[in-house]
Amino acid sequence: MNFLHPISVKTIAEKIGATLLGDESLEATGINEIHQVRPGDITFSDVKKYFEKALKSAATIIILNEEATCPPGKALLLCENPFEAYDGLIREFRPFQPITQGVSTSAQIDTSTFIEPGAVIGHHVTIGKNCYIQSNAVISEYTIIGDNVVIQAGALIGTDAFYFKKTETGYQRWRSGGRVILENKVEIGAGCTINKGVSGDTIIGAGTKLDSQVHIGHDVVIGKNCLFAAQVGIGGNTTVGDNVVLYGQVGIAQNLKIGNNVVILAKSGVSKNLEDGKAYFGYPAGEAREIYRELAALRHLPEFFAGYYKK
Repeated sequence: MNFLHPISVKTIAEKIGATLLGDESLEATGINEIHQVRPGDITFSDVKKYFEKALKSAATIIILNEEATCPPGKALLLCENPFEAYDGLIREFRPFQPITQGVSTSAQIDTSTFIEPGAVIGHHVTIGKNCYIQSNAVISEYTIIGDNVVIQAGALIGTDAFYFKKTETGYQRWRSGGRVILENKVEIGAGCTINKGVSGDTIIGAGTKLDSQVHIGHDVVIGKNCLFAAQVGIGGNTTVGDNVVLYGQVGIAQNLKIGNNVVILAKSGVSKNLEDGKAYFGYPAGEAREIYRELAALRHLPEFFAGYYKK
C-alpha cells in the first residue's frame, strides 16, 4: 500500500510510540507485509526467528519488539506490539468507509461504461472504457478496472483478505489495505469472489476469463489470457503465469508459482510449484501422462495378485 505522500520515520515513530534506531532521515513511501515489501516500505516482525528475514528484506523501515542490529540505510522502530502498530498505521492511512449509496461519489467511471441497476461501486474505484457491470455485482474500495471488462451478476470484487493473526484470545483480523486490479478485456463470471491484497495488489491479467463461482485469494497475481472454469479456487499470494487453463474445481494452495502455458485438469489439487508448458492432474497434482500411467498400472493389480496367489 502506498502513502499519498512520503512520511518521515520520526513521524511514524511518534505515531506508534516507538524507539527509533538507525537512519533518522528516512521517509516511508508505503507499508506492506513481508511478502510484498519494496524499498521505502514499512514492515514488521514480532517473532524473533523471522527478524533476519525482515531485516534482509527490501523494506526500509522495520517495526520490531526487540532490539536488533540495524542494517545500513534502514531504520528500526522498537515497540511492544509490532502487529498492533502496523495494523494501526494501515487503519489510519486507509480508514474504513462503509458504502452508503449504490455508486460512491469518489468513484471514477468512464461514461462509455454501462452499470446495471443494483450494482454497487465503492469508494475510490476506477473503471475504464466500455465495461459492463451486471446487477448485484459489488466492486469494493480502491479497485482498478481497465477497458472492455465484463463483470457478471453477483460477482464480488475486492472482498477483504482472509488473513488473521492468531493470538491467545483468538484470531485477530488485519485491515486489508490492498487493491484488486482487473486489466483490459478481463471477464469475471457470475458469483465470483476476488479478495483484495492484504497490503499489495491482487491482479487479474489482460484477457483472462473466469467462469462462475471462481475464488481468487489475496495478493494473487494471474497472468494474461488465462481461462479458469467454474469452482476453481486459488490460495493467497500465489502467482499464475500467462495462458494457463484451469478446469473445473481445481484447487491451488497459497504461496505457489504456476508457470506459463500450464493446463491443470478437473478436480486436481496443487500443493507445489508447477513448471511451464505441462499438463497436470490428480491430488496432489503431477504430470498428467505420468499419473495416467500410474492409474493404468493400478487397474492391472488385481490380475497380478490373482496370478501371484495361484502360484
